[in-house]
Amino acid sequence: MPKTTVATLLQQKSARKWVQVHVDTAAEAAAAEAAEIVILSCEADHTLPGIRAAAPSALISAGMPHGSSATPDEAVRAGFDALRRGADAIYCSHSPRFIEAMAREGIPVTGHVGLVPNLAAWTGFRAIGRTAKEALTVLRKAKDIENAGAAFVEVEVVPVQLADHITRMTPMITMGMGCGSVCDTQYLFSSDVLGTNTGHYPRHSKRYADFAAIEAELQAKRVAAFQDFVEDVTRSRYPERRHEVWMDEAEAEAFAKGSASL
Repeated sequence: MPKTTVATLLQQKSARKWVQVHVDTAAEAAAAEAAEIVILSCEADHTLPGIRAAAPSALISAGMPHGSSATPDEAVRAGFDALRRGADAIYCSHSPRFIEAMAREGIPVTGHVGLVPNLAAWTGFRAIGRTAKEALTVLRKAKDIENAGAAFVEVEVVPVQLADHITRMTPMITMGMGCGSVCDTQYLFSSDVLGTNTGHYPRHSKRYADFAAIEAELQAKRVAAFQDFVEDVTRSRYPERRHEVWMDEAEAEAFAKGSASL
């Protein structure tokens, strides 16, 4: 597949919609690439280079950990570092002044409105924007992010009407999670799609596999194999002769004689 770029997405806004997945591993990224998912997100940590290599054609928005940059200048340095390691855009849940600092240096930035987990201390984990007053607050934040120069904005768990308004009124690509089908991308986490999550599944999630059950079965097999190994060693069933290396008898005798003089 041809490389998906920021320019490509911005040019095609309103003309099409995309599927987007947050991946945690290179294996998940490779699977997403094989499924022709062209927008990925991930953490901007040690997994980023492997994810980049596994999905060369995808646009990758790499997450800057909230609070990892204390100043806009630090955010710029962190943004350039993530770009060097394979990101195409930087997710940033910091204030618009951090976004603006990166955008001024040509770093494509993804902002975030609605339910922002990093800021949930102020809102709780719930749908945001059910009232007109709160919806206007979300809209203002989206405009602030747009004015700061962001290329993308994640819109998470807001009413469909609000997500639709933001999508129609902004030139940014809207990455929609839990707000219907009106945004430019339909975004889920791989842990929800693959069923690797062993905790709470949000209302907007949908499981397409049960990797948690598969992993539990694999873990049980790991434990059983290790227990069998311990049992064999304890009962002198391992190692067997076929697992060992022996000198032939003449060499062993020569070694014994030679070692006596050392």
